[in-house]
Amino acid sequence: MHSLGQVSAVKERDSSTALVFPSEYLSSRWYAAYTSPRHEKRVAQQMEGRQIHCFLPLYKSVRRWKDRRKQLELPLFPGYVFVHMALKDRLQVLQLPGVVQFVNFNGKPAALPDVEIEALRNGLARNLPAEPHPYLKIGRRVRVHSGPIAGLEGILVRRKDKFRVVLSIHLIQRSVAVEVDETEIELIH
Repeated sequence: MHSLGQVSAVKERDSSTALVFPSEYLSSRWYAAYTSPRHEKRVAQQMEGRQIHCFLPLYKSVRRWKDRRKQLELPLFPGYVFVHMALKDRLQVLQLPGVVQFVNFNGKPAALPDVEIEALRNGLARNLPAEPHPYLKIGRRVRVHSGPIAGLEGILVRRKDKFRVVLSIHLIQRSVAVEVDETEIELIH
């Protein structure tokens, strides 16, 4: 008998063996893959080439040098690519050049809440202005009740007379600031 994690057993069927995985290893969830520095785009391209469902949120930034200006697309979460997969398939991702490891909790890859990734995808698909923001632990918590990121909770901040909600993905201790209308948010007590 073999063990995989806490469960798993081997079944005999037609003189061949087959592993039986617990349901948490078979269901697809979002995970954060930690990459080598500045390898996010390369890792995402490799995943797409191998039909591994991934998400690399990017934002546009203008960089200036002495002689020129250039608009770049940079990762919103430097060092991370989000992967939608079943845990049983994690070796396909870990074997890619540039992938260091998954974000772990208690020695196992930690699944991210689907609602956070889907809201981020929806907001970026609708060209909602977003930029990296320092991870915040304190501040006023708000819930977005309407708009493309409805249902998400974050920390309210203000910048140049515009409201922004800082959405934090706690597992990787990274945050992103998204502009919202003040009528789309409510305080959480």
